[in-house]
Amino acid sequence: MDDIGSLEVRWIQGFTNKSIEFVDNKTVCYTCGINICFLNLETKKLNVLQSPGRGVGALTANGNNGTFAFSEEKLSPSIFVYIFPELQLKNELKGAAQLDYTSLTLSTDGPYLGCCSSLPDHTITVWNWENAEPICTQPHAGQDVTSLAFNPLNWLQLCALGSTSLTVWSIQKSASFHVLKPSVIELPTTDGFFVEKSVPTSQTVSDKLPDFSLEMPPSAISGLRGDNAEHIVTKLCTKARLTPCAICWTPTSKLFVGCVEGFLLLVDPESLSVTVIFNPTTADAIRELRQSNFRGLTLGRNGLIAVGQEGVVHCLQIEVTQINITQTWTLEEPVTTVMYSPDCETLLFSSQTGQVYVLNSSWSDEIVKLPDVLSGNFVTAALSHTDKNICVSVTDSGALQLWSADGVCLGSLSLQAEVTSLACCPIAQYAAVGTASGDVLFVDLNGQQQPCLVHRVHLYHTPVDQLVFDQEGHYLLTGASDSYIYVLDARPSETFSVIGYTVVAGPVLSLSTQCIRDSEQVKVLVCTGQELTVLSLPTRELSGPDCVDRHGCLSTLVLKVSRYEVPHPLESCVLGLSEVFAYCQERKSLQRFELPQDTDGLSSEQVVQLKPQQEVRGHPLGPASLSLSPHQLWLASVGRDGLLLIRETASMERHIELQCHLRRLGGVRSVAFSADSQTLLTAGFKDGALVCTDLRIKGTDAGKADEARKYSQSMNRFLKTIFNAENPVLIDLPEWGQEAVEPEESEASGGADTVDVTEQDESYNSLLSAPPSHPTWLESRREAVIKEDNEQYSETKKNLRNPIKKLLDDIQEIMRENENLPNIECLEQQELNPDVEEQRRLEATVEQEVTRVRNEIELEILAKCYVSDVLRRERWGSKTVKGKAVKAFYSEQQVRNYPLKERTDKEVEDLHRVQNMRKIEMAACTQSGLKKSSNTTRVKEAEQGEEGHDAESAAVTRSCSAQLGCSNPYVYDQFCLQTTEQRINQIILLQDVIYRIKTAFNADFEAALQQKETVKHKDRQIRETMLELDMSEELWEPGLTTSEQEDEQEDDSEIKAEKYLTPEQTEEEERKKLEEQQRLAAKGDDARERALDDMMDGVRELKKKDILKMEIPPPEFVLIKPDNQWSEEEKQVYKEYEKRTKDLSEEKEKYKKSMETEIKKQQESNRDAAERFDEALTKLLKKKLKCEMAIYQEELTITYLGYSVLVEDGMRNRELELKLKLEKAFAYKAAIREEVKRREEELELFHESYDSAVAEDEALDKEFRKEFSDVRSHVIDRLHKLFKSRHRVQKMSTQADNSSSLFKEQRLCGSLAPDALGNMLKAMDELDALENAPEGMKIQIWERFCLFRRTKVEIEQKVKVKALTLAEMNAFLQKRRDEDSAAQQEIKNLSDGLESLHREKNRLLTDIMVQVMLKQDQVKLSTTDLTAGHTDSVLINSSVLEKLNTTSRTLGEQNIAFLEKCKYIDQLQWEHRMVGMQIEDLNTKARDIQMFRLLLKQQDYLVETDPDMHGETTTVIQEKADLRNVGQRINTIEQLNKRAAEKDEKSATVEQQLPDRTETVAQMTHIYEASASEEDQAAETEELYQEILYRKNLEDLARAQRDEMAFLWAEVERLRMKNFPSMDQLNYN
Repeated sequence: MDDIGSLEVRWIQGFTNKSIEFVDNKTVCYTCGINICFLNLETKKLNVLQSPGRGVGALTANGNNGTFAFSEEKLSPSIFVYIFPELQLKNELKGAAQLDYTSLTLSTDGPYLGCCSSLPDHTITVWNWENAEPICTQPHAGQDVTSLAFNPLNWLQLCALGSTSLTVWSIQKSASFHVLKPSVIELPTTDGFFVEKSVPTSQTVSDKLPDFSLEMPPSAISGLRGDNAEHIVTKLCTKARLTPCAICWTPTSKLFVGCVEGFLLLVDPESLSVTVIFNPTTADAIRELRQSNFRGLTLGRNGLIAVGQEGVVHCLQIEVTQINITQTWTLEEPVTTVMYSPDCETLLFSSQTGQVYVLNSSWSDEIVKLPDVLSGNFVTAALSHTDKNICVSVTDSGALQLWSADGVCLGSLSLQAEVTSLACCPIAQYAAVGTASGDVLFVDLNGQQQPCLVHRVHLYHTPVDQLVFDQEGHYLLTGASDSYIYVLDARPSETFSVIGYTVVAGPVLSLSTQCIRDSEQVKVLVCTGQELTVLSLPTRELSGPDCVDRHGCLSTLVLKVSRYEVPHPLESCVLGLSEVFAYCQERKSLQRFELPQDTDGLSSEQVVQLKPQQEVRGHPLGPASLSLSPHQLWLASVGRDGLLLIRETASMERHIELQCHLRRLGGVRSVAFSADSQTLLTAGFKDGALVCTDLRIKGTDAGKADEARKYSQSMNRFLKTIFNAENPVLIDLPEWGQEAVEPEESEASGGADTVDVTEQDESYNSLLSAPPSHPTWLESRREAVIKEDNEQYSETKKNLRNPIKKLLDDIQEIMRENENLPNIECLEQQELNPDVEEQRRLEATVEQEVTRVRNEIELEILAKCYVSDVLRRERWGSKTVKGKAVKAFYSEQQVRNYPLKERTDKEVEDLHRVQNMRKIEMAACTQSGLKKSSNTTRVKEAEQGEEGHDAESAAVTRSCSAQLGCSNPYVYDQFCLQTTEQRINQIILLQDVIYRIKTAFNADFEAALQQKETVKHKDRQIRETMLELDMSEELWEPGLTTSEQEDEQEDDSEIKAEKYLTPEQTEEEERKKLEEQQRLAAKGDDARERALDDMMDGVRELKKKDILKMEIPPPEFVLIKPDNQWSEEEKQVYKEYEKRTKDLSEEKEKYKKSMETEIKKQQESNRDAAERFDEALTKLLKKKLKCEMAIYQEELTITYLGYSVLVEDGMRNRELELKLKLEKAFAYKAAIREEVKRREEELELFHESYDSAVAEDEALDKEFRKEFSDVRSHVIDRLHKLFKSRHRVQKMSTQADNSSSLFKEQRLCGSLAPDALGNMLKAMDELDALENAPEGMKIQIWERFCLFRRTKVEIEQKVKVKALTLAEMNAFLQKRRDEDSAAQQEIKNLSDGLESLHREKNRLLTDIMVQVMLKQDQVKLSTTDLTAGHTDSVLINSSVLEKLNTTSRTLGEQNIAFLEKCKYIDQLQWEHRMVGMQIEDLNTKARDIQMFRLLLKQQDYLVETDPDMHGETTTVIQEKADLRNVGQRINTIEQLNKRAAEKDEKSATVEQQLPDRTETVAQMTHIYEASASEEDQAAETEELYQEILYRKNLEDLARAQRDEMAFLWAEVERLRMKNFPSMDQLNYN
């Protein structure tokens, strides 16, 4: 780029509704194009920061410390961290993201930033942005993350909100090492209930199925394996869960979660518990909150702010699960985002359309709308030529806005239409706006705060793509894709009337004008691609028929057209004085063409070839748009690359460029110059940004800027008179729709349609959007012309209609007469139609419609034919045996056959393969000797008797197919099916058995059906005979019912409509007809055969049954002569005739009688045959039942075999899944083990460092008195006291800042501030002041003391920090050890599951399920259940059971005989034992009585004979004992009272000392918490060892004392026996 000047951004406007954040208490930041805008909510001042990279992606800010961060939009993007308000770049973070970042977040209490990248890695990373280092990273963790949020109280917690999930990431740290650990929150289902996650790690046995098969997890059943198997299966098999959409941290480190379904949840990240705060589906739910879906949540001092769908905002007070609405606001539109400022004073709302609302209780209780921040993409923008201080912009939603020179929004107007183009008039303060519905709207801009619509004209049914005024404001020209260009009068005094139109060769791509004042012409350049058209219009008033025809088309007298052709298609063109500047997308270049000067001799049809005079490189991404400065010296171009290029028209090689919009979002849509050419306005394509740029020309080219200003001033002076005349007219125009338009104005506007409506009317929007059925100006003009012609020539038309009507009546009469004429005289319809062309047109129309309908019908018939063919093929065509039935003659019994489909080639191939395999296996068994052992077994079984053998064979029979003779010799034995391949082969063989059963039964069925048809054939012969004999008896006639025919098929005779044949079917029918004709022609005409058939009446020889048909013809003379005229010969002939007639009659009677007898015999035979058929049908029905039973048994076997195959497949899948998990668990265990080792080594090294710091701190305490040994002792004591005193920095700072933030107080109390050492040293500066020194102390000693104390403080702070770090490292190490234990437990569980699976697999191989046919009463079962079950039955050989019965019977008999022998002996033994026990009891009682001893008092009491004296003595003793007890109780009470008083005094003292001790304990806890862990562990170990020793000593002592006591008791007993001898005892011993 040549250094000819620069482009500086003056202001920028726009809001993309992507993200808006508080950067401090009064300022918000948001993205606008490639810039970040900072809006002060109080002053409305806007600052702009252009992104140092390519665009702005994700944005986040932290208002507490004034930092904000954003990512760029490019491959391998970076993250930039800035400080506000300095807008200083602190650091650039270059991560591993490949495409972009989906979310960013900044922590409140530290220099930490969290980010989540998009495809392909989906990595969550936490950065320390101060040193630009990532502290922890977790790849493949944010597949659907849409938002990240740090816990304000603890930056070690990061919440990731996904589109369907919620995850809390815990950052675990050990010194400088950090790691991310996820905690997935299980959300409730959509009905508000919680689902327990049940993904078993091992299999269980189910008793629901007869074979006690395994219950496998869904992943094993489905065959899915891998990392996502369980996730996919869980997602498919579980109910839909709630969808989170908003999160908010609470001061208690919990999370409020809003859901799309309208639920509000409270999540505890520590326990992972979820509480449903609000459920909209319950009956007692708050009605106002049922429609809310909690799209936005934020927490303030007054409660939780929640926003819903309908723009309603609630302030909620939540206590446990009780919700109260304290305040409600209603906004104009739905809100999606809500947030509080850092000081919790300002509440900010952001709507779906990007509208921003602010609520500040210190300003007002009402919500304020910010008009400066609007959302949407700008379509185009233009700078006003009449007022240099304003510019106009329109958005795609139809919002027109006016902006000041400083970028302040002056006013706006909603056009309620989709806008496509914009242009500002140079002679009046208004703008013309084109819409997508083809309207051109005229907006008055004089009322800057409230622009108004003053006129509208509908020109197109397509969008208005081009709008342009000429430089002097004579005309407004419009262009669209329909090739029509309309010319409108730009003067308000003419009410913007449409002058006329012209048509060009193609769609209008660009329009450009050039007003030549000298020649009083306005030249218009029209670009239609590869052709350029220059239109020349005079500046004088265009009116009258010479200028515009009746339809509105401009005359060639006033419109001069020149056509040019260029080598390559052009996208955009601008017209200079005698040259054209264009952009060619094909060559990606800017081109300059010179126009011929002399074109008067050229006609409008001639095309002149143009070649570029100059060509320079343009925008790399097109298409581009061009704009020429008003003074014709500068050319601006913008493209999809987002660049704005300024070039000199004289030398296009030099240019100035500025990246003003984002390339990824489409670049720049439009560019416009100001009147003085010093300012440019660009609108982005999809970035929603409007950028105002100042052009600064420097150096030798600065004079061109003066030329631009002089040109602007000259134009202003020239247009001032016109402006002063036209602008008042514009101001006086009524607002569109508020006042009726006068008819004269309507006529002056050339027939433009106007409607009188109010702005508040519902039809206002419809007028602006103009539906396609609404007539355009041209259509209205043509309708007016037609109406005018009708009125002018109405009389002439009336005179012409009468003869025409008469002529039509005559033709109708002729047509009626023609219908009654004979066909040879009748004329064709075409001959009677006088309008042949109209007839042909109608015939063509009818033919076209018939063709269309025929095609539709053919397609419909083709579809139905396809369906019919599919159904026929599936139901009938694929069946080799059709379904039929046979019914009995004398009963309702009916038997149906089995419809069979033809076996497929694959089925036959599989059957042959299995049979060949079985042949080989059986041959191998024979060769290996298995056959011999089998024969031995058969011999032994034969010896047991034929009956037992038959019973045993029947006991293990699988089905009764063998009894039907349809078994397959290759079927496996049930007890040999152990592998999956064998079971699959068995299924194939059993399917063949079923096929054989059905085939065999169908053969019997066909025989029965043939038998019935034979009976029917005989009955048909009897009926024919009876017809010959003219017998009228009722005959029993057997027949075949409809159910005995084949399955119903379509019958073409039932369809009355003509059958549609495809072309292929038509050709096939014609071919068959031709073959039949050829066959008949080849047969020829045999006259002899035909004559013989005629003579014999078709019968070659006379049969006996034809005698009844014989008749003897009478002689001829009988018919022509009376009796009296016969001759003798004739009479003799007549006698012979009578004799022959009599003989023939007798013969007929004999034949009739014989035939009647034969008929009766045949009827009896038919009845017998019918009875026999019914009996055979009954047997066939029984066989059908047996076949059904056999088929069901085989199908049951196939079902169990198939299920067992599925179970084995599931077990195989489960085994692979468990092995995969076990492999991953071992790898994870190894990684954790390595991690634990590394952390232990780091902890050991750090502990040594900590011990050295503690030793250094203790050394300073010991060296204090040595350091100040030259000071007197009483001063040393005072210094030592000052040496130990510390300033309470943390507590003071907390009290000072406890009201600045909702979360700040608890954050400071929860952890030490990062700059605690700095605050402590600042506080020590106060203590080091000289006034705090003891009296009489030297300054040198005090300074030395202060330095020594400061060193002590630094070392103490160092010890505290190291202690906290050591605690963190210990906690981190313990968590890793817990993870190691959990991994070990998981490995154990997986191993146990795998082992259990192997056991079950082996069990299924040995415990085979077989199918056995049981005879009645063969197994006795309980009759309490409706269905008999054999789950507790055992299948054994009958011989084993008989041997057991025999052995049991023999042992029982032996036992009975032995019991009878031992019965008397047992009775005597029992009596002897009872007598012995009685003797022992009596001896014990006697010994106790003899050994009973009494005291002297007891002996005196027994000797005493006076009971009264005895009673008095007892009473005195009791009273003395009571007095003694009372005295003891009184002494005890006094002692307890004294102790209570002492305890009260001690408690009061402790309560006074409690606050100081509590504070001391809180301070020392953090210091000694970590260091005490290992000491406590050692102390516990030592204590445990001492306890074990003590316990052992006690056990030894107890054992010794027990032995000593035993010895003493023995000695006492010996001495007692020695002192009190007893003769009985001696005798007893």
